[in-house]
Amino acid sequence: NKHLIRLVLNQRPAGWLEARTAAELLNFSPIWQIENGTIKLQGGNIAEQLQLAANYLRSHGSILGWRNENYGIYTESEAGHADFTQSLGALERASFRRLGLISRAVHINAYYPDGTICLGKRASTKSIDPNRLDNMTAGGIPINESIHDCAIRELREEANVPVDIASNIQFVDSIHIQRNELDGTHNEVIYCFDLALSDDFVPHNQDGEVSEFFRFSQ
Repeated sequence: NKHLIRLVLNQRPAGWLEARTAAELLNFSPIWQIENGTIKLQGGNIAEQLQLAANYLRSHGSILGWRNENYGIYTESEAGHADFTQSLGALERASFRRLGLISRAVHINAYYPDGTICLGKRASTKSIDPNRLDNMTAGGIPINESIHDCAIRELREEANVPVDIASNIQFVDSIHIQRNELDGTHNEVIYCFDLALSDDFVPHNQDGEVSEFFRFSQ
């Protein structure tokens, strides 16, 4: 992250900004300040100010793929660990990469008795990574939804997995990923689950986010 500028919210590190984005925010409002090489935002209405900034960045073409879905805003420790029990409020999902804020997602790997795995192909209409292979189901965790409930919902929406089957998911591990992308910094904690399927289960997408499913040998 040596080419990025740290975003600090109420004295706590929270995100990563490209120089161009930092300049846009400083130009947008005097409430945004630069100090010791960081961009700072303070006050009791952090979520409101971030939403105004996101709207501004969107109007200037810096944020695309507006989702009308909110993620929780979380700060991090200096070591990059977030406290997901303490939210500063809600913010439009599409703005998270541009601001480098930490988000959360669930990814479910599904497998059959013979050891083959089920992968989904992302729809061509997806704003991120269209037409690429993915887990059978995956999705971001919106504010006020638990990790488990999000996994069950995504299984239903993306693959039409009944609740009695989806409830058998097994948590495996969590992974914190940070990487630079064209639309900012992907900064996300992924909760990984496994799900055993019966040999005759055929997934069917319900929400238009998966174009088709494949069964692969490992």
